[in-house]
Amino acid sequence: MEWQEHKGAWILTPSRALGVIHFVGGAFVAAAPQVTYRRLLEFLAKHNYVVIATPFLSTLDHTTLAAQALRQFNTGLNYLEQRHRLKRFLPIYGLGHSMGCKLHLLITSLYGAERAGNIFLAFNNYSASQSIPFMESVLKSENLRGLRESFSTTEFSPSPRETERMIHEGYRIRRNLLIRFQNDDIDQTPRLIHILEQRPDFLITSKRLAGNHLTPLGQDWSWQPGQDFSPLDAVGQWLRQTLFTELQQLEQEILHWLEPVQQYR
Repeated sequence: MEWQEHKGAWILTPSRALGVIHFVGGAFVAAAPQVTYRRLLEFLAKHNYVVIATPFLSTLDHTTLAAQALRQFNTGLNYLEQRHRLKRFLPIYGLGHSMGCKLHLLITSLYGAERAGNIFLAFNNYSASQSIPFMESVLKSENLRGLRESFSTTEFSPSPRETERMIHEGYRIRRNLLIRFQNDDIDQTPRLIHILEQRPDFLITSKRLAGNHLTPLGQDWSWQPGQDFSPLDAVGQWLRQTLFTELQQLEQEILHWLEPVQQYR
């Protein structure tokens, strides 16, 4: 099973498909999801889920990014249905990390995409000044007053408040899994839970796991110690055991939510 690229989307197709997952990653790391999220996405494909990962380059216009992601996904799905005879009745799930969560929320709230469920990892919905590296420092710098005034009017579209309103008014996906990590200072999952809980018909599963905001990016890498076990070898082994264990726990939680009745294979 190898990655295929079709009109910008990256696709993994198992021989026996149980469902389809539309993956959207976080800002700056979403440009190459087949690399940055390789371990997580290949794990899902090995458990018989078609993965269609739609990359993007970060801009302030999140509405357009959401529309592009949905268009790329639909193009990839049509390609699989026509060329690989993928069954049309398979359930479709959205999976997003960080900013990818916001894009999935917009995809369903604004564009009415139908999903069997959505999975949100480390959701955040901060303003541009809080999200763009160094912008807050620029805004506080007296030596860059003109630039500060220009940045002060810069904001994502939709803004955090507008995004929450759109979710409240337009989001209709009943089944949702929300995962946050213990060492994540920029996570806003509780806020999203509060919004979704206003719909009593929604099925919301919330988990807090070991890890941090970058845990979904973890890779399955092996560390080969040298002939003489050194402090560097000890660090390498610790990183492998810690990071890989956290990613494994995340993978199993996602799989359990996707297949609550089945045993892990």
